[in-house]
Amino acid sequence: MTAENRRQIVRDAVGIGVATGAYGLSFGALSVAAGLDVAQTSALSLLMFTGASQFALIGVLGAGGAWLAAAGSAVLLGTRNALYGLRMSPLLDLSGGRRIAGSHLVIDESTAMGIAHEEGGHGALGFFATGLSVFVFWNLGTLLGALGARVIPSPESLGLDAAVPAAFIALLAPRLRRGEPWAIAGLGAAVALALTPVLPVGVPIIASAIVAVVAGLRGRR
Repeated sequence: MTAENRRQIVRDAVGIGVATGAYGLSFGALSVAAGLDVAQTSALSLLMFTGASQFALIGVLGAGGAWLAAAGSAVLLGTRNALYGLRMSPLLDLSGGRRIAGSHLVIDESTAMGIAHEEGGHGALGFFATGLSVFVFWNLGTLLGALGARVIPSPESLGLDAAVPAAFIALLAPRLRRGEPWAIAGLGAAVALALTPVLPVGVPIIASAIVAVVAGLRGRR
């Protein structure tokens, strides 16, 4: 691994972190609007640290739902991270306290960067550089968004919710070089779109992830 390769990976990781931090601004403002205070909002980002689950939780609370229902929605969406963990475990090969710390960074962006650089032997650097960058900027964005909630009356109108999906697609695109990855991605998207109108929030995403896992296992055989 050359020094230039490492610098490029770190630059990409910081860019993803900054984009995600912009998304964190929206979460912080929406969380306060849903009834949480600044401390509770910041604690969510520090301890839960998975954007989709956090948005699901405040979405239920903001609509007047109970904490139990909100937590259930968050857990449902968070289960996809367990699938990511299974994929990343052999690549990172962590144990003890490092394994626990690493598990907290298993999110969409860090997993995508880790897998994207796996073939070149840079997977661990891609994973940790991205995970730490997103963690720092997500929590900073959350705090600033929560503090500025009164200044931004309608944070969703800024379109910040598109930052993370756009970054994830940018990470995924270089992997779609052959027909098989395109077929798997298309099938996963089709499953998610078909199930979205009939299943609770989060379930279509999990179903789509299962499609990819099954396809990957069949490919290895």
